[in-house]
Amino acid sequence: MGAADALTASPGRVFSRFELVNRTRGHEFDGYERTVDSHVKNVRRKIEQDPSDPRLVTTVVGVGYRFELPRDR
Repeated sequence: MGAADALTASPGRVFSRFELVNRTRGHEFDGYERTVDSHVKNVRRKIEQDPSDPRLVTTVVGVGYRFELPRDR
């Protein structure tokens, strides 16, 4: 399961970097949590209309990331 899978499985839920690493790499992963940022950046590049102003995968400062369901405009 990738970071995008974890985020989209629970729209609106905020996942910390630690939670995303555990869901994608397992508890034995001995890497750097900030690698999640690179994965999120790549996901945004693929799904956002404007990756520099994300509307689907948002950052919750000091907490982590959240997938937002698209809203009708």
